[in-house]
Amino acid sequence: MKKIGILGGGQLGKMLCLAAANWDMDITILENDAACPARPYCTRFVKGDIKNYDDVVAFGQTVDIITIEIEHVNTEALHFLKKQGKTVHPNPVSLDLIKDKGQQKAFYRKYRLPTSAVWYFDSISILKEKIDTITFPCVWKSREGGYDGKGVSILKSKADIVKLPDERCIIEEMVDIDKEIAVIVCRNENGQVVAYPSVEMVFDPKANMLDYQMCPSAINKKVEKKAQALAISVIEKLDICGLLAVELFLTKQGKLLINEVAPRPHNSGHHTIEATETSQFEQHLRSISNMPLGATAMRLPSVLLNVVGADGFSGKTKILGWENALGTEGVHIHLYGKKMTKPFRKMGHITILNKDIERAKQVALDLKEMFKVVSE
Repeated sequence: MKKIGILGGGQLGKMLCLAAANWDMDITILENDAACPARPYCTRFVKGDIKNYDDVVAFGQTVDIITIEIEHVNTEALHFLKKQGKTVHPNPVSLDLIKDKGQQKAFYRKYRLPTSAVWYFDSISILKEKIDTITFPCVWKSREGGYDGKGVSILKSKADIVKLPDERCIIEEMVDIDKEIAVIVCRNENGQVVAYPSVEMVFDPKANMLDYQMCPSAINKKVEKKAQALAISVIEKLDICGLLAVELFLTKQGKLLINEVAPRPHNSGHHTIEATETSQFEQHLRSISNMPLGATAMRLPSVLLNVVGADGFSGKTKILGWENALGTEGVHIHLYGKKMTKPFRKMGHITILNKDIERAKQVALDLKEMFKVVSE
């Protein structure tokens, strides 16, 4: 079996390693943090910077297949490794495009894929000069480097521009959203493509990141079919092998718009570990190794609750509420092993399975109040 190298050793790397262990796969992790979540679970650990050209090139020489668990890696090195004959998934050309939210939007326009209106600005000073052309409220996004709500701001008026960093950015129109959904799709080198049932996402307004999500989404079969078809169209046009998470807006007028994509395992697919026939992590390993893809059928309805660091706490991690959570039927707890917590840092997730999705949602909301990550 070929050696797989993963750039990044966070929680996604950890869960990829756990899935790989079932098949005794050889997994090497490149990560600067020697105490990262993935380190205890990989075959080999290499300390290095995933954004450093030399570190990534040297790492790539030691493995057969290179993949990522986060987009913010040195793609120049990946282009070089691919020219050397290494297998690199996702392909570096598409990864470069996805890393730049402005290029993402241009890609959707090029292929007539539905998305919200967008305006481009090379700096905040240029944005200020053209402020009268903007309709408020709107959404500001940094073109590069955004993650987990960072690099995104809702602008309610001209006054909100003052707090923004001076960098290349885009302004998107404010969409009249009914629901935010996501579809995970996967593709292998043979062109086989599978899609998972969509999830409906609910975001924390303060942290601007996922709070909890439900699967199946409360949408009709026609919209579900269209969402999956859109996601499949995107992964095929990007020519990506591996996972692609496609985040979508369902407007109050019933229209689907593509928001953003992520070419890797994604928060919106964590429930698949227990809730579907094949987890997203096993599926990613299958696809980058060009194996047949697994079934994506839902076993049971689920609600996934993100476990984040409690507001006001920074320091050594301490978990509260274990006993009540473990004593609740259908609850599956995943802690990422991060030794230090800070407000809204992703520390784990809890998946609740139940035939009654509303019951699962209530359990999730109850757990949100009792299960806390604080500091010692």
